[in-house]
Amino acid sequence: MAAILSVRDLVKRYDGGFEALSGVTLDIEKGEILALLGPNGAGKTTLISTICGITEGTSGSVTVGGHDIVNGYRDARRMIGLVPQEINLEPFERVINTVRFSRGLFGKPKNDAYLEKVLRELSLWDKKDSRIMELSGGMKRRVLIAKALSHEPEVLFLDEPTAGVDVELRKDMWKIVAGLKASGTTIILTTHYIEEAEAIADRIGVIAKGELLLVEEKQALLTRMGQKQLQIDLTTAIEAVPDALAAYKLELVDTGRALLYSYDTRGERTGITSLLADLASAGLTMRDLQTKQSSLEDIFVGLVAGDAA
Repeated sequence: MAAILSVRDLVKRYDGGFEALSGVTLDIEKGEILALLGPNGAGKTTLISTICGITEGTSGSVTVGGHDIVNGYRDARRMIGLVPQEINLEPFERVINTVRFSRGLFGKPKNDAYLEKVLRELSLWDKKDSRIMELSGGMKRRVLIAKALSHEPEVLFLDEPTAGVDVELRKDMWKIVAGLKASGTTIILTTHYIEEAEAIADRIGVIAKGELLLVEEKQALLTRMGQKQLQIDLTTAIEAVPDALAAYKLELVDTGRALLYSYDTRGERTGITSLLADLASAGLTMRDLQTKQSSLEDIFVGLVAGDAA
């Protein structure tokens, strides 16, 4: 499938020499959700701002639906909806007028039926005549999404859309995003919440210091880079791992009452069978066993830490 968004060797360098983006290359297919993870200052917002034409790249190219964002800016920008991090809305304006105005900015003809549909899907229809200043923070974020969708974009950028909202509202936002995906909208999401990416994304991108470290399907990433841990609970606490078990690189936890063994899920052999046999030979008695799969957070932290090293 042809990419709806294509970024090639994108560099953003400021006058002082700081390079916010270092040769980013990325293809995003129609209808997918890409979650872009990275620490503060990694380049997430700079990448979005450059694609959306808010800031100008130093070199490289970006096309949206085949339209170059420089030479075909208007056509490219019409395809994009942007939900920024900051809530910047006219406080005295009413919700419906705010959304109508955004649609008009893109030269779209009046279509109140479509705007009603958007507002209903975002649980905003009963607030359509409310002034922005009367809304809660979560509702204001929903208005930002309505504004971004008002001109019927094919690509939607969500820059930290659930920052500062409670867990319940965050999960509501996930449902909204899933609904947008079902309608064929392509979504690029930046987030600090690892569980958000794990819950809704098709692919995960990790960016640090302006470099895209990887982009991979979520499940494939978890399988490829994930490790499992076997926790062996002992009937009697020990002070140190016996020398006979040194080859397994066990970690003593729970004040000596348990051992942790890490193994690669991709390996032909896990080594668990021989470990349990050697455990008995070393005079240790097992009380219970449990396994834990590495989370996306574990993988993300490992990647960023490795890049910083």
